[in-house]
Amino acid sequence: MIEVINNFDIRLLYWINGHYNNLFDQVMLFASSKSGWMVFYLFLLYIIIKKYNRRAVFAIVFIALAITLSDQISVHLFKNLFQRLRPCHQPEVMENLRMITGCGGQYGFVSSHAANSFALAGIVIPLIKKRWLTVTMLFWGLLIIYSRVYLGVHYPLDVMAGSLLGFAAGYAMAALFFTVNNKWGYLLDKKTTP
Repeated sequence: MIEVINNFDIRLLYWINGHYNNLFDQVMLFASSKSGWMVFYLFLLYIIIKKYNRRAVFAIVFIALAITLSDQISVHLFKNLFQRLRPCHQPEVMENLRMITGCGGQYGFVSSHAANSFALAGIVIPLIKKRWLTVTMLFWGLLIIYSRVYLGVHYPLDVMAGSLLGFAAGYAMAALFFTVNNKWGYLLDKKTTP
């Protein structure tokens, strides 16, 4: 059964990696870049501050915790434990890939890009509760995970598992945020006296 899943994973990787063009190359390189999304992150920060005012401090702390949690679990609990080589580190797979960027670390299961982007989606979606933002966050996350497979640096199962892990971490931190915000958020509402 594991061999069947692995073969399907490789075939899907080849199919996604093999359907390319110059425009997609640029879009996928941008989607995988961390610094390219800075304006988007600032926009999310603005929305959170606008909605929560002073309590945005709690929201930002829990967003940082969600991303840190997903990142650390993806590396220490999955990559270091399973030690599944990235496709670009397996010679028999690599020879059939089209690479346009560097490979990254040695192990790929689960994808930290996927985990971290879906952790952000998993916490921001319940915090903001706007349909347009939910659609935007999911599209953004899917674009990132597709780019990782398109670029040949992850198998499809790496990004799918990373997405589930990240979303669960984000959603858990959202629940914790609401608990903390309901219990102690009033402390941030008090105006300080000079």
